[in-house]
Amino acid sequence: MSATSGGIADAVAHAHVIVVTGAGGVGKTTTAAAIGLAAARAGRRTLVLTIDPARRLAQALGLEALGDTPTRLALDVGPAGGTGRVAGELWAMMLDMQTTFDRLVERHASGPEAAAAITSNRIYRTLSSTLSGTQEYMAMERLHELHEEGGWDLLVVDTPPTRSALDFLDAPRRMTTFLEGRLLSLLLRPGLAAGRGIGRVVGAGATAFMRVAGKVTGMELLEDLAEFFRGFEGMYDGFKRRAEQVLALLSRPESRFVVVTSPEPLPLREARFLLDRLEQEGLHAAGVVVNRIRPELPRDPSDAALERAVAALAPAGRPAGAEPDAAGDADGHAAEDAAVAGALRLLGDVRRVAARQRRDVAAALPARQGRAVVEVPLLGGDVHDLEGLGAIARRLTGGA
Repeated sequence: MSATSGGIADAVAHAHVIVVTGAGGVGKTTTAAAIGLAAARAGRRTLVLTIDPARRLAQALGLEALGDTPTRLALDVGPAGGTGRVAGELWAMMLDMQTTFDRLVERHASGPEAAAAITSNRIYRTLSSTLSGTQEYMAMERLHELHEEGGWDLLVVDTPPTRSALDFLDAPRRMTTFLEGRLLSLLLRPGLAAGRGIGRVVGAGATAFMRVAGKVTGMELLEDLAEFFRGFEGMYDGFKRRAEQVLALLSRPESRFVVVTSPEPLPLREARFLLDRLEQEGLHAAGVVVNRIRPELPRDPSDAALERAVAALAPAGRPAGAEPDAAGDADGHAAEDAAVAGALRLLGDVRRVAARQRRDVAAALPARQGRAVVEVPLLGGDVHDLEGLGAIARRLTGGA
């Protein structure tokens, strides 16, 4: 079983990397922003990085937009929700996949001219923005860049929905596998690397696609492919080392994962699946956040009497045997009785939903998982400022 580490509050106080992941639409981005705010208020210099292009992180932080350069937020809201000085810092940014890939190429290319040849290549420009898993790998690359730069106490990573989050975990290994694959070895064979025998390589059976493409578009496409793969020759070891470094960073005890879900069956199943995957990989889960759960409404001795009153209300809205003083008075009492009955039924429905949600959570996330489960109650609206985030941050770290 992967190591547990004192829950989310402990991760906020001591972790260096927190990866926030979960199904779509469960409040994952808001949770990532709240974790970042909690860490900043605890005196840590914190950066929240999102790889989700939907710009929800900027909205949650009350910003118009975010870019690849970290943006510092003015933290003038104190821990209790009022104004006050905050000891730490909160920064936020959104991944620019193309810029990150370009920097990766520049780092591992043999020189500036070789890097420029690759980054200006048409095949590279297409593959770097459309190849499956590239976004997740570039997020890992950007995370490692920020880790190497130093100066950050905590890096919080907001990932896309769960299936992409699994790609996020797989991306470094998948890149290594690609670089070790037979197709790349074929395309980097000495004849191609030297710029000779493009037609011979194609004729030898590189792929049927390349043969057809050569006939349809001429040799220009094949020359672009040859130039692209020639440029990558010699970069294999650098890419492989980086992938291994990223995996090592994620595996450290100071790197923690927070799984976010809602109390509905499908997101709960995905959360359990992701927890099992983290366990298999030996990664460190800080806990599970169950967002938008109905609050448990306390019962008191008068509840039973009120519920009996609902059943006692006559169809006309008055208790049996009551004599109205006048027609208008009767109508008024009927309306009042109907309103009281409706409110009591609604109260009962809310309590039943809350109980069902907690049964579903307990079934999907059993205690044997050994994970701290934090409930964040359903709010009256979306969170779009630091004050709203502060309330969630206190909940995540054990506050009221």
